[in-house]
Amino acid sequence: MGCEVTVCGPPTLVPRAIAELGCSVRYDLAGIERADVIYALRVQRERIAGIVAPSLREYVERWQIDGRRLRPGQVVMHPGPVNRGVELASEVCDSPQSLIVDQVEAGVAVRMAVLYELLAGAGGDGARLSAGREQEAPQPA
Repeated sequence: MGCEVTVCGPPTLVPRAIAELGCSVRYDLAGIERADVIYALRVQRERIAGIVAPSLREYVERWQIDGRRLRPGQVVMHPGPVNRGVELASEVCDSPQSLIVDQVEAGVAVRMAVLYELLAGAGGDGARLSAGREQEAPQPA
C-alpha cells in the first residue's frame, strides 16, 4: 500500500516479533514528526501484570502524545477507549487533528457488518455459525 509503518513503545510492551511483519521498531518517539498518521493504543494495565513496564508517570513523560509532539497536518487515531492523560493528552483527543470519534463510530458499524455476515451469511444465503462451525440453514421442503 506504499506505507512505512513504525511501531514505537517501551521495549517490554512492544511484541518481540512485530518487526517480522515488515515494520520498523523504535523504543523512543524520535522520528514521530515524519508520520502522517499517529495510531495510539490504550495502555492495558490488565494485560501487563507481571511484566516489567514503565510506571504511569514514566509512561506519560516518555510516551504520551501531546500538543508539543504533534506537527500541523498530522492526524491522530485511537480505537478507544482512550486513557486521557496517559497515551494521549486531552488537548490531542479534542483537537481538530483527532479522528478518534470518527474511528470509534466507524468501528461500531464495521463490527455490526461483520456480525451480520457471520450470522446471516454472505449474500443473505442463510448460512449460520454454530459453536464455531458454519452450518446451512434448514431448506424448505
